[in-house]
Amino acid sequence: MLHVGYAKVNINPQLGTDLAGYYIPRPAKGFLDDLEAHAIVISLEQTKLAIVSVDTCYLKAPLISRYRAAIEAATGISADQLFLTATHTHTGPRLTPIDSSEAKDIPVIERYADFVEERLVDLIKLALLDLKPAKMGFITGYAPERVAYIRLYQMKDGSAMTCPPINDPNIDHPIGTLDQRMHILRFDREGGESIVLANYGLHADTVNGELLCSDWVGWMRRTLDKALDGVKCICLIGCQGDVGSTHVFPEGGDMNDTEISFDNEMKSPGMARFVGRALAGTVLQVYDKVEYVDVDELQILHRIIEVDSNRPTPEQLPLAHKYKALHEAGRDDEIPFTAMELTTVVAEATRMCNLEFGPDTFQLELTGIRLGPVALLGIPGEPFTDIGVRIKATEGFRMIMPVALCNGYEGYFPSSAAYAAGGYESRSSRFRNNVSDLIVDGSKKLLNDLK
Repeated sequence: MLHVGYAKVNINPQLGTDLAGYYIPRPAKGFLDDLEAHAIVISLEQTKLAIVSVDTCYLKAPLISRYRAAIEAATGISADQLFLTATHTHTGPRLTPIDSSEAKDIPVIERYADFVEERLVDLIKLALLDLKPAKMGFITGYAPERVAYIRLYQMKDGSAMTCPPINDPNIDHPIGTLDQRMHILRFDREGGESIVLANYGLHADTVNGELLCSDWVGWMRRTLDKALDGVKCICLIGCQGDVGSTHVFPEGGDMNDTEISFDNEMKSPGMARFVGRALAGTVLQVYDKVEYVDVDELQILHRIIEVDSNRPTPEQLPLAHKYKALHEAGRDDEIPFTAMELTTVVAEATRMCNLEFGPDTFQLELTGIRLGPVALLGIPGEPFTDIGVRIKATEGFRMIMPVALCNGYEGYFPSSAAYAAGGYESRSSRFRNNVSDLIVDGSKKLLNDLK
């Protein structure tokens, strides 16, 4: 029989910890809400696995390996039975330094990484103690308008831009099509709270500032807890590499309780509240209409795929080193770009410098879970919407939930169309323009192995 356990733990850091998400220092000065880690342990016959969501921007592969080993040693759940994900909040602490320029912050970052390791071990122990007989239902809902938008645009002058200025007359059309589907699993447990796993593709970057915050994800969890009398929600971020919450041609009340940030996006605590409540509403619309199914098989598999590196040409390196040095010296005003264009050239320069001496290829770990007729497919980074849509079309499952930022973090995985156009994500990506096809092909093979 299916058994399911749930737990959450607080992972708040000390003040002064540097926040992840941008290319500028941001020491944490306070809290808007708590940062948390949530887990569900699923058991069927002799198989146990854990799905974990952590309020952090990303979890890189070396840290994932370390956390897996610690959890296995302390709980007995095998490292390869763990599905560890990040919510991608841009107002949570770094768990890994970006580069040597952060040397002074490394002790603080390492202490926090140690603390999170201890809390994740506690989390799985608590979820194991909470195991109860359960049944599972699934359904797909549709997010409302005004919550999410493709953020990469074709401009009328022939260029492409991620997050162009609001009301820019040079904007032509978005490059890509939004996927408004939210995939939902509901677990009803004997003698325990029901649990929702909600999978939706949207950046958790709606707040900005220097206050620690779980972004819209926290608002979604809290709203469902209150609205459904204690139902617990774990948010699994979907394919969101090209999806934000900014309407570039705002109308009506789009600008209520928000402002335009340094990178041309609508951000504020009010924006996080709006998005979280709206997405909680998506769950509420369909929560009572899930289709309950027998979970006759529980399985998790991993597949390593090899992808090509987006190394620079020798001609590109002098300017890349110049921009990187200026940025690290705090002299961004000497780089002839502003707003999101500045972020783009700095990220591109960093990518070029980091790949100057290789490698020529990278290995990516894909993770697949089968829960009866439903599958989860974990991708170690930020895939564009098109990747998720193509994976969901794989035959053999009633519902497929692509999960970003899972069991590692390797950056952006843009679509072929995004590479052809340009923009922040493709110019900063460490991978060549065939990466989306390689991920989709690898994912489909993994899903076929789970059938």
